[in-house]
Amino acid sequence: METFSDIYTRAAARKGSEKILMSLIGSPLSEAEIGTISDDQWLEEFTRKVFQSGFYWSVINAKWPGFRAVFWDFNISKLLMMSPEILEQKASDERIVRNYKKVQTIPENCYMIHEVQQSHSSFTGFVAQWPTDNIIGLWAYLKKHGARLGGNTGPFALRAMGKDTFLLSRDVEAYLRAHEIIEGGLQSKKSLLAAQSFFNQLVEQSGWSLQALSQLVAFSVGDNLLPAEGER
Repeated sequence: METFSDIYTRAAARKGSEKILMSLIGSPLSEAEIGTISDDQWLEEFTRKVFQSGFYWSVINAKWPGFRAVFWDFNISKLLMMSPEILEQKASDERIVRNYKKVQTIPENCYMIHEVQQSHSSFTGFVAQWPTDNIIGLWAYLKKHGARLGGNTGPFALRAMGKDTFLLSRDVEAYLRAHEIIEGGLQSKKSLLAAQSFFNQLVEQSGWSLQALSQLVAFSVGDNLLPAEGER
């Protein structure tokens, strides 16, 4: 199995220099910073990622002001009181993408967040305190208790909100398979545990975040070469 140094050296060479590589690496938010996010914002981002799945992200983003207007800025307190009849009316509103099955995830994910609020100070606190060395456990929670948050949808939402997580992008998956870290189904328990273990080892070797390491691995493989510095 490759070490952090092996991956870093190859990624830097592929991108042209360490300086270029590091300019492409992002950082997650701290636990304290995540703690400032409202629970309504979590519902909004879950909804955005559900609708973006299998659709042009630019179309969803262009319609997002309409989504916010139709669904009361994703105010959880208001949405918890929404009747099925009102939900049907909102699902046919021309200001949003009218996909009823995806619209149904809004009250379902709203209720998931509300349930967490009953046992924790807030949903955002629940996410902020979740240990990153078992981030796949949080993925599993979202998949089990949420609506349409399995696969990459939940992890993409976590990344978008600043929670430290690796992503099983095509490049990362290709790396893990090429180095025989995973085999079989990408979302199988065995594969997820193997991926988590691999990234945990890289964290120990480097002190980097899961997000930075995930990006590093992706930059070390795939069709993403850049010319050397000075040749750009």
